[in-house]
Amino acid sequence: MVRTLGSLAVLALAALTARAHFVFIVPDAKDPAKAVVVFGEELEPDEAVTMEKVAGLKLKVRGADGKAADATFTKGNHSFAEAVPGGGPRVVAGSVNYGVMQKGDAKPFLLVYHPKAVVGGVPADGGAAAGPAELVPTVAAGKVKFRLLAGGKPVADAEATVLLPGGEKEKAKTDKDGYTKEFAGAGRYGVWARYVEAKAGELDGKKYEEVRHYPTLVLDVPQN
Repeated sequence: MVRTLGSLAVLALAALTARAHFVFIVPDAKDPAKAVVVFGEELEPDEAVTMEKVAGLKLKVRGADGKAADATFTKGNHSFAEAVPGGGPRVVAGSVNYGVMQKGDAKPFLLVYHPKAVVGGVPADGGAAAGPAELVPTVAAGKVKFRLLAGGKPVADAEATVLLPGGEKEKAKTDKDGYTKEFAGAGRYGVWARYVEAKAGELDGKKYEEVRHYPTLVLDVPQN
């Protein structure tokens, strides 16, 4: 009996540590001048996770005029409160190094998050910024699809996970041009994907052999 309980505890711990977390910028549903930054699997603060490891996050707000400014936010234990000034379509985006990781005997890697949110409507270019890795939306006729770019170039055959407005999750592969399939339905979408860059380096005295980029995106798709 003791052995059984011990095995269950190990399995529970393994399940907990296997949970993936991502940095999301979530616009306030009622006030477009506000947003919250969270670190978890869903578009809401995870009370079991602190923001300590992503405290170095740097964000910029790009307005409809194309000008970008540093974002200001107040840091909390489980989320950051962020100001999103201006009107019209705006893009909030940035990056943060989580650190050098290694799982067992696998090669060490640098984990980097690239969160983005589109506020006040989707810009004509989808908010593309030619960053290290990003997700760019295309919205038309009440449908949306997502493009994974790395350095401005499409990433094919990558898996993206889409949080649908109804609360479900769905996985989708990118095609040769970096696009996922289309998703129909108005409401809030959250997306994350992974891009692995074969690039070695060193951070805080720890060497890594590749960089694993995790871009995320949050946006609201209007009714057709």
